[in-house]
Amino acid sequence: MRSEIIWQKSSYSGGGNNCVEIANRVDGVALRESTAPGTVLTTTPPRFRALLAHLRRA
Repeated sequence: MRSEIIWQKSSYSGGGNNCVEIANRVDGVALRESTAPGTVLTTTPPRFRALLAHLRRA
């Protein structure tokens, strides 16, 4: 059975359609741009945490 991916938007997006969305998947963390939902990037949870830490420092 295939489970549905639940995408989440940041609360900072303001409900618009031009934002980055994130989903937790079996194979890691998935990211996509809401205006181009067919392109999905995946990474591991540790690498995603490192990305967030870097962005917070910037």
